[in-house]
Amino acid sequence: MIDVQRPSCQPLLSVRDLVVQYQGASGAVQAVRGVSFDLASDESLALIGESGCGKTTLGLALLGLLPKAARIMGGQILYRTRDGRVVDVVRLSDAELRRFRWQECAMVFQGALNAFNPVLKIWDQVVDTARAHGFRDRTRIREQCERLLRLVQLDPTRVLDSYPHELSGGMRQRVMIALSLLLEPRLVIYDEPTTALDILTQRAIIEVLRSLRQELGFAMVFISHDLPLAAELADRVATMYAGRIVELADVRNLFYRPRHPYTRGLLLAVPPVSGPLTTVVSIPGSPPSLASLPAGCSFAPRCEFATDRCRREEPTLSTVAPGHWSACHHWSAVSLDRWMERLGGASHA
Repeated sequence: MIDVQRPSCQPLLSVRDLVVQYQGASGAVQAVRGVSFDLASDESLALIGESGCGKTTLGLALLGLLPKAARIMGGQILYRTRDGRVVDVVRLSDAELRRFRWQECAMVFQGALNAFNPVLKIWDQVVDTARAHGFRDRTRIREQCERLLRLVQLDPTRVLDSYPHELSGGMRQRVMIALSLLLEPRLVIYDEPTTALDILTQRAIIEVLRSLRQELGFAMVFISHDLPLAAELADRVATMYAGRIVELADVRNLFYRPRHPYTRGLLLAVPPVSGPLTTVVSIPGSPPSLASLPAGCSFAPRCEFATDRCRREEPTLSTVAPGHWSACHHWSAVSLDRWMERLGGASHA
């Protein structure tokens, strides 16, 4: 097994060879296949990739929130608790999972309206959440909630006395962010927190998340298909394809020196916001069905670098530079600058 930990850091979370399988009408589907990574207590990790690549399933698995059709078939999710113990989330009982969620690890889902009970005011839902985890002091709960709402730039008096439908989409999303931090978790997972929001609201939420991390110091996993958002919020980025992490690196190396053809393809499919106009190139083909993956590298049918070896042998996630891993037989040939030169464009900043 390779070491995918940041140097000199004691990991808060260590995922090792995680396999998550869904049982569907057409048979077993492996949505997460042998995923491994470490997350430090002060780190932000972005998971990027096309829809269906396994990002959300991985996020749900970290909290033990998988639907009934899904099962963890192998691997470990090792978490270091506040008192220094290391627990395997996969093996926690239902009661232990309830304590783990929200107090140690919380998740903000996309579509905040669906996360609230439409017939209860926000304050009632805050109290219910706190009481479910053993907190009974309403005054303390109120003070903590008001502080968090101010941190996400909302008026506590107005928000807490409102029903969810009385708040805008951006306000509901910020309320969810504040609520996720109510019990001061050390790890928060954000699943597409800016989906379906306008660009100004997206910008506001990005700034809120950045300031919250500076103020409260929690670790973050940020799930997104939006590369610019990942670049702004993450310390490291993991590219997922067909249930696997195919590249993992710090933000600068992954965006300027990608070493997997899929990551390179994602970058070239995004138009630059500054500099000369360049050609936007989409990745040919479609992601494979997780129920019937091709032999060898799953990306080979869409990859210009693919050879017979790629179609026979699935590459492992291997070190290509300090702190940079890629699952590609031909990683040394992948160059974003070379592709931009072939397209007649400038450096893709």
